[in-house]
Amino acid sequence: MPKRVTQCPIARSLQRVGDEWSILILRDALYGLTRFDEFQKSLGIAPNILTRRLTHLVEAGMLERHPYSEHPRRHDYRLTDAGRDFRTVMLAILAWGNRHFAPEGLALVVADSKTGDIAEPILVDRKSGRALSSPDFRVMAGPAAKQGIRKRYQALGEKSAFLEARHDQS
Repeated sequence: MPKRVTQCPIARSLQRVGDEWSILILRDALYGLTRFDEFQKSLGIAPNILTRRLTHLVEAGMLERHPYSEHPRRHDYRLTDAGRDFRTVMLAILAWGNRHFAPEGLALVVADSKTGDIAEPILVDRKSGRALSSPDFRVMAGPAAKQGIRKRYQALGEKSAFLEARHDQS
């Protein structure tokens, strides 16, 4: 099935990493795994599925293949800049999962390497240092947006609460 053509960066990102196996492969690559057998052992994934997901991640520009053996032909799978940048997304997923889907308690945390203090990951604006969940920020059409994106976000207008943190809703 052909991929839907869209300017939405969320949709484009999900086209590249939008399934569980791909995200878990990227997680393991961020931990330093590079070889097919390492991924397979870590994930317990069937070889045919792993082959498809690795191929997809290479085609999506998240991983690069590098041969390390000619006989038999074997490859390392190394993160690209885009793959390394996925670390921020992974930390956000970890924090979100801990907050909403860990009834037994925290199995993984982000901690300060020196003190061991548990960190609480948030997204902040690099320029101001303010949390992006502040009502001072909103998602809006950018300079390269085509008419469809512009119309969508114009229609949403003030209704758009995408970045607002709403913890008081039941």
